[in-house]
Amino acid sequence: EKKIKSTSRNNVRGRLRNFVHSSRYKISEYDPEYGLAASEDTKPIADLFPDTTIMFADIAGFTRWCSSRQPSEVFTLLETLYKAYDAEARKRGVFKVETIGDCYVAVVGLPDPRKEHAGILSKFALRCVTLMDEISKDLEPLLGPGTADLKIRIGLHSGPVTAGVLRGEKARFQLFGDTMNTASRMESTGLPSRIHVSEDTAALLRLEGRGCWIEPREDAVFAKGKGEMKTYWIKKILPKGRYPITECPSSTGDSERHLI
Repeated sequence: EKKIKSTSRNNVRGRLRNFVHSSRYKISEYDPEYGLAASEDTKPIADLFPDTTIMFADIAGFTRWCSSRQPSEVFTLLETLYKAYDAEARKRGVFKVETIGDCYVAVVGLPDPRKEHAGILSKFALRCVTLMDEISKDLEPLLGPGTADLKIRIGLHSGPVTAGVLRGEKARFQLFGDTMNTASRMESTGLPSRIHVSEDTAALLRLEGRGCWIEPREDAVFAKGKGEMKTYWIKKILPKGRYPITECPSSTGDSERHLI
């Protein structure tokens, strides 16, 4: 029975990988090769992924900025930014889930497991901060004053997530669960140009030998549906190498670097 369950799970994950590694925005939701037609004859393509880290990244000040811009200018900013994020995600093995308005959602740990998913996504998140600063500054002559003032606000949380293909018209890969909700809360309670992480993500970074990447947030954070939470910031300047949980390098300078 265990072998049957294992085989079934492998088949589901294989179908998920086929979907997300294909040109998933171009294939038909009724293509039998991918089994995307939602019918009584086909089971949902979904599974629980126990070890993931999720990122929500939102542009602080975007709503006010775009209210005084032409639609083409709004899309110029978003397309330029998301193109850069997508290229960085491919390079680092980060999976882009979706964009919701000016919010970019990404995950590490699915559809392919990654052992150090918290560290990988932290690196990607810090690179996203740098790209936001560079791109907004470069685009200001074209898009007008105030563009360079736009900053990205990022939240990370680690935990299990239910993922699968939501079939029907315009089939989409979707994530569900408390891990998604908490990652969103980390973003919404964060600050511009900062990466706000939960206690769970911080604990994983410590286990990866990257405890020196984080610093406790001093003020209390009250998240909707969560109450008061202990949270952390990812440092903007990070120590080289890895260290035991209880140790950090005492010096700065050559022992530190930007994580990009």
